[in-house]
Amino acid sequence: MKRITAIVTFLALAGQIDIFSQQIDTTALYGERKDTLDAAAVSVGQGNYVSRLRDMKTEVISAAGLCKMACCNLAESFENSASVTVGYSDAVTGARQIRLLGLSGTYTQMLDENRPVMRGLASPFGLSYVPGQWLNSIQIAKGAPSVINGVESITGQINMEHRKPTDEIPLFLNASFMSDTKADLNIASSLQLDREGKWSTALLGHVSGNFKGMDTNNDGFLDDPRQLQVNFANRWLYYDPDGVQVRFGVKFLRDSRNGGQVKPGEKYWHSKILNQAFNAYLKVGVPLNADNTQNVALVADFNDYAMAGTFGKSVYDASQLSGFLNLLYQNQEQENHHYTIGLSATYDHFVEILNYQVPYNSYQSKNGGITTNLLNAGAFGEYTYHLEDKLSVIAGLRADYYRSDGRFRISPRLTVKYNPTENLVLRLNGGRGLRYACPLSDNIGVLSTGKEIYSSQMISHPLEDAWIAGGNVTWYLPFLEDSNAYLSFDYFRTQFLNQLLVDYHYYKTINNSWIPDRIGFYTSSDRSYTNTWQLDFSVEPVKRFTVTATFRYTDAKATYVSTGFGERYMTSRYKGVLNLQYATNLNKWIFDFTASLNGPCRLYEFMEGEYSKPYPLLYAQVTHRMKGWDIYFGGENLTNFTQKNPIIHAWDPWSSTFDASCIWGPLMGIRVYAGVRITLWKTN
Repeated sequence: MKRITAIVTFLALAGQIDIFSQQIDTTALYGERKDTLDAAAVSVGQGNYVSRLRDMKTEVISAAGLCKMACCNLAESFENSASVTVGYSDAVTGARQIRLLGLSGTYTQMLDENRPVMRGLASPFGLSYVPGQWLNSIQIAKGAPSVINGVESITGQINMEHRKPTDEIPLFLNASFMSDTKADLNIASSLQLDREGKWSTALLGHVSGNFKGMDTNNDGFLDDPRQLQVNFANRWLYYDPDGVQVRFGVKFLRDSRNGGQVKPGEKYWHSKILNQAFNAYLKVGVPLNADNTQNVALVADFNDYAMAGTFGKSVYDASQLSGFLNLLYQNQEQENHHYTIGLSATYDHFVEILNYQVPYNSYQSKNGGITTNLLNAGAFGEYTYHLEDKLSVIAGLRADYYRSDGRFRISPRLTVKYNPTENLVLRLNGGRGLRYACPLSDNIGVLSTGKEIYSSQMISHPLEDAWIAGGNVTWYLPFLEDSNAYLSFDYFRTQFLNQLLVDYHYYKTINNSWIPDRIGFYTSSDRSYTNTWQLDFSVEPVKRFTVTATFRYTDAKATYVSTGFGERYMTSRYKGVLNLQYATNLNKWIFDFTASLNGPCRLYEFMEGEYSKPYPLLYAQVTHRMKGWDIYFGGENLTNFTQKNPIIHAWDPWSSTFDASCIWGPLMGIRVYAGVRITLWKTN
């Protein structure tokens, strides 16, 4: 047992598997399987489930869950989850944002197989740059996770597991087409290059775009920008029988977006954005003794990201060079005790050029732009204690030097898991989170307004500081035949010590009425917190039929200079999700249905009404499986609900009251789609 645990930990450090995903996905519904027409029946698995084995409360979206909807990209992969809410940043650029524990996705650390990604400039559009069919699974861990990857995770981590070079799939094709003319094509190939199995590689390609811009609400603006995205990745793995593993890869991206008014003219308001990115990474794992109880690992990552954007008369051109380095030593010489120590550093070099022009204000950054260099580096240690299957304790501590203010900061984190009985799991979690904010890219929608951005911090990167604590109780229902049926409840509180706020009511007039054409950025140490409660239930009442239901309630408050302490704006109070899935014998036909109810949010005072309306969303999909083929068709937003007048004063885009950033609901109505997946399996 000791040797097996050490090997698993070593593989996690080396990057072969994810340390969050040691539980094997056995759903086999849409994912990897060797197709035969006379295959034995496979029980219907759960696309979304709460992991029973992990120390942190973790929701897993498996390969089956990624195929329940069109899932053209990562942003469209969370509709079955009440933990994560996905919406648009604005009504013209197509930028998507998530919310976890009632806060913007910028407070959630995104990981690509345990490498931090989607940071800084990449955050507004990064969710759209991960094709859903490139992934094997997604793990959502709420709270304060391991200190090994830094402490930028304030509300949690979302880790993505890609298709592996060792997969026995020489060729995978996926193509889909939606009624709004969006087309999506994915190609993946895993190849083993020598008989000894030392070298393997994965090639991943993606092309997507829409052929026609649509204006279904007749406000004169495109509902979604015209877009063309090309994405390519190449992943390599070298495995030596002696235990040494090397994993490296590259990724290239080019994405162009053209949105704004439908009909060009003399006063044509348009948005034109070009994003280009290059990523390279390296992971090395080396055992230090024969049984792998001691080993070292190196993780290095480099990103070059550039964005050139036009928003009406304003221009925002920015580039970011980033480097991440992690050196780890792991020791598991005692069966119940192991520890990891290491050194790490993160560096970001920003160059931002802003030419900002709105009716009552203009701003021009100096020639060559504003350059910002951010660096934090430090040491960390993490100790894990396991008492059989009853108790586990993970205690971590980091000490990081932040160059921006020349200070060291200490970040502790603690996770406790206790199993008082076989069917009951208790978890506690807490710790500190720190991250550099990027005001404009974190809030890209403010550039799609006519409002004055009144702030000296609009091109700055203040350090945000928060503490998070919470817990979870999961009860696996022993009186049901389904051994995986569970009822789970969790609560988390996030408390900010210092936070960047965006205030749409930054100034008041003498008579205490709001001036609606100014937006303020400022850091605040006043009271700011979120409380989140969530209930999850899952059961398979009859064979091959699963029912999953979740409900989340959020109490989010902050102190604004303009309006004082109160409910956070544009934050949904609650969300409920019901997912039903049924598969016929041998899984030849699979039927998925998802319904969600999205609660109201507090609106800005210049909008219509005090709160938005609750609204339902319905999704459905049917998949037919043949030997090596999956054919599917479905529909999204079948209730056809859309936010009424999402662009304020769309008829006068050059006025100070024009605002395309106040989005709380869907922008697109009913969309139907069809697609095909073709899998060529390796033959021995």
